[in-house]
Amino acid sequence: MPSASEARERATLTPELRDRFRAALDALLPAGRLGLAVSGGPDSLALLLLAHDARPGTVMTATVDHGLRAEAADEAAMVAAVCARLNVPHTTLAVTIADDPRGVQAAARNARYAALGEWADAEGVTALATAHHMDDQAETILMRLARGAGIGGLSGIRRSRPLAEGSAIRLIRPLLDWRKTELAALVLAAGLEPARDPSNASPRYDRTRARALMADGWPAPQRLAAVADAAAEAEESLAWSARAIAAERITREGDAVLANASGLPREYRRRLLLAAILTGTPGALPRGDSLDRLLAALDRGEVATLAGLRCDPGPPWRFTPAPPRRSF
Repeated sequence: MPSASEARERATLTPELRDRFRAALDALLPAGRLGLAVSGGPDSLALLLLAHDARPGTVMTATVDHGLRAEAADEAAMVAAVCARLNVPHTTLAVTIADDPRGVQAAARNARYAALGEWADAEGVTALATAHHMDDQAETILMRLARGAGIGGLSGIRRSRPLAEGSAIRLIRPLLDWRKTELAALVLAAGLEPARDPSNASPRYDRTRARALMADGWPAPQRLAAVADAAAEAEESLAWSARAIAAERITREGDAVLANASGLPREYRRRLLLAAILTGTPGALPRGDSLDRLLAALDRGEVATLAGLRCDPGPPWRFTPAPPRRSF
């Protein structure tokens, strides 16, 4: 029998909210064990309430303590207490943040997902859900627009993707069609006091500035989220056709990889170039600007190197292991 507090938390979910969340979750994860990343903020607490109601007995949670704020341990303890009332298993994951030239938020994100990945793998979780919502999506698109992102970048936060390269665990976002205000209201109605991370209000971060721009309702989060959905569909189509092009136009000749880019539009040449590099150097992760510079060099008929490969302009493009650099 549920406790009084659990009954109250479940009573905040109307049939409409329950059906809405179940439909979104079922589309991403028809069955299996569901892991939740729960920080203690209003968004992730709402995800906890909704997921527990939709999939009772199949949900487990983890809270990552980055060690960056003194309050983090208390917030993890609060999440553990809420999970205990709901009979949901909970684990606190302590991580150490390494230096990262991209900043502390990027370093924290890398450490967080690495820890969550290890936890999910150890627990036999089928998918890991995060509480990213429509407002998060809109902020992401606005930031990427400001940085001049292409179709891939404007796809924004994906609804589902592998948790890590080669992982069978999916990273899913079942709340991308929910507004932040909806989630906060749900948590308030359940009588829960969420944690508040002061970094979310710091003007040091691009996301905070994007949030401030949208505070008056322009641009509307729904419109920006629609941009992400359209871009994601376009990216999926481009990726599908690019795979077919690569299968037809990339060949091997001994230790050389050959790629015939003749007649292709620039975007397909770029994708073909990346596919050829990955064929010659599996696991390579060339930066986008490096790939663009290499493409420009090949188009000018110049020889260049990237990802341990010598790249000859041909035609066709020819990729061979680059000779080791001499040291003096």
